[in-house]
Amino acid sequence: MLIDHIFIFVRSKQDVDALVDFGLTEGSGRVHQGIGTANRRFFFDNFYLEILWVENELEAKSVPEIGIAQRGKFQNSGFSRFGLCMKNTKDTVQIFEQSIKWQPMFLPKGQSVDIVTNDKMPWIFRFPPNRSKTHLSQEPRAHKAGLTHLSKAIFSLREIEFENKLNAISDVTCVEFKQAPINFLTLEFDGGKRGKTRSFKKLNLIINN
Repeated sequence: MLIDHIFIFVRSKQDVDALVDFGLTEGSGRVHQGIGTANRRFFFDNFYLEILWVENELEAKSVPEIGIAQRGKFQNSGFSRFGLCMKNTKDTVQIFEQSIKWQPMFLPKGQSVDIVTNDKMPWIFRFPPNRSKTHLSQEPRAHKAGLTHLSKAIFSLREIEFENKLNAISDVTCVEFKQAPINFLTLEFDGGKRGKTRSFKKLNLIINN
C-alpha cells in the first residue's frame, strides 16, 4: 500500500463531528506550526484520513508557494480541498520526477517535500524517505463502524491535469481519478462487503463499506 494518508480541508473543525457520529474513532490531532493549519485524524490498517482547516491565516499566507491559504478557502478560491500523500519508495520515484521541492520549517535542512500538483487538482505529495512514524503506532484503529482497511479511493474531479502522473499513481495504488461535474472523494473500505454507503456533504465525501 503506497498511500500514507489522504486529507480533506473543511470550513470548520466541527464539520468533522459527522465522522465521529458515524462511528469512527478519532486519533490524535496537531497544530502545524509555520503553515497555519490544524487537523483531526482517523487511523486505519493501511492509511489515515486527515481533516484540515486553517487555524492561523497569517501563517497560512506566509507559504504562498504551496497554496495552503487558498485550499483553506476552497469554496471561494477554486483550489481543491483534497490531498494525497504517498509513501517515498522506489515505486513512487517515477511519479515524482520533475516535482516541486518544498522545504518546510519542520524538516531538517536539506530535506524537502516532493509535490506534483497544486491549485485545482488534489495536492499530491510525499515526504522524505525513512521519516519516522513510530509515534503513530499507538493510534486507535478500532472503529464502531467496523472499517479496517482502505480498498479503493476515487477522486472525482471537475478538471483533470497531469494525466500521465495520475495514471502512474493508479497503476501502483488503489487510487482512481475520474471526471465529474463536482469535486468529491469516495473511499471504499474492506472491499465494500457490507454494501453500505454514507454521504458526508460538508466534506464532499462518500464512504462505502
